[in-house]
Amino acid sequence: MKSLCLLAIVAVVSAEVYFKEEFNDASWEKRWVQSKHKDDFGAFKLSAGKFFDVESRDQGIQTSQDAKFYSRAAKFDKEFSNKGKTLVIQYTVKHEQGIDCGGGYVKVMRGDADLADFHGETPYNVMFGPDICGPTRRVHVILNYKGENKLIKKEITCKSDELTHLYTLILNADNTYEVKIDGESAQTGSLEEDWDLLPAKKIKDPDAKKPEDWDEREYIDDAEDVKPEDWEKPEHIPDPDAKKPEDWDDEMDGEWEPPMIDNPEYKGEWKPKQIKNPAYKGKWIHPEIENPEYTPDDELYLYENWGAIGFDLWQVKSGTIFDNVLITDSVEEAEAHAAETFDKLKTVEKEKKEKADEEARKVEEEARKKAEEEKEAKKDDDEEEEKEEEEGHDEL
Repeated sequence: MKSLCLLAIVAVVSAEVYFKEEFNDASWEKRWVQSKHKDDFGAFKLSAGKFFDVESRDQGIQTSQDAKFYSRAAKFDKEFSNKGKTLVIQYTVKHEQGIDCGGGYVKVMRGDADLADFHGETPYNVMFGPDICGPTRRVHVILNYKGENKLIKKEITCKSDELTHLYTLILNADNTYEVKIDGESAQTGSLEEDWDLLPAKKIKDPDAKKPEDWDEREYIDDAEDVKPEDWEKPEHIPDPDAKKPEDWDDEMDGEWEPPMIDNPEYKGEWKPKQIKNPAYKGKWIHPEIENPEYTPDDELYLYENWGAIGFDLWQVKSGTIFDNVLITDSVEEAEAHAAETFDKLKTVEKEKKEKADEEARKVEEEARKKAEEEKEAKKDDDEEEEKEEEEGHDEL
């Protein structure tokens, strides 16, 4: 046990942290550049939200204006390459407003990105994080490969409640990845298999064609099956119980015809029974060949230059809080940082929110009961008033 602890300590000590932002005070505004690409971007403000443990530790930047685009980014102290290394992108998101439509993701870019002109078309290496709109509850993982942005093919469902959640993306030097939510694995796999980064290894043989006599019909009509002579019956017939109304005038109303009803003897369209096809060969499968355009790439994970991170978002209803942004080459470092930040917040936050929700429920229930009592009292008063009016009328 002691040796394992020492290994963990060594791993964290040797880790390199390329970027860390905890938004502990107002100095964040100096580090994060507000894009000037347009003049009506929404404003971020410093906030810990409604429920927190230690305010300075738990505060982050919060979107503050409804129906706005947001665009703000920061440079790393130094640019780097992740060649031969693990890369971890981690941060927390809290949709305190009960988000209906809006992004909660980050874009991690090259160091030469123009942050003063940061916008939706600015190139990036990786886009990662939750995106919610209507029924869509998805974690985006988009990788830029040879100038094209490629979305992960697997569905990863994000959290959509009003609590803080930790999102972690791990890119490994063996071309594998892992997405974690709140420290728990949400998806793992291969970069080659889970993204369309490379051409397919195999393609359909362009020279192969299904033989003309290939029969894929498993069942066929029985040639010996004959339609019964009494099969043909009309679908609808005149109602035999209908009678011409006594006031029907043929000259005025036209010739009377009984209404039509479903024919109980109608059998529908006749079809011969099906039998096994003796010539059936199964479904023809197109042969495949090696794709001459496929070339393996052992460095799908690799980006030679990392140097900036930004929030480029649209939100219908504002209130999302971002915090604890970390870029590192160590999973252990990311876990240790989460233990000092997210893990200390989540339990307290959940307890405070549940308590507030219960108090709000009680207030709502008391208001409902009071409204019902007032309604019942008014009903009694109205009945009493009506009774007095009736007694007065009787006396007169």
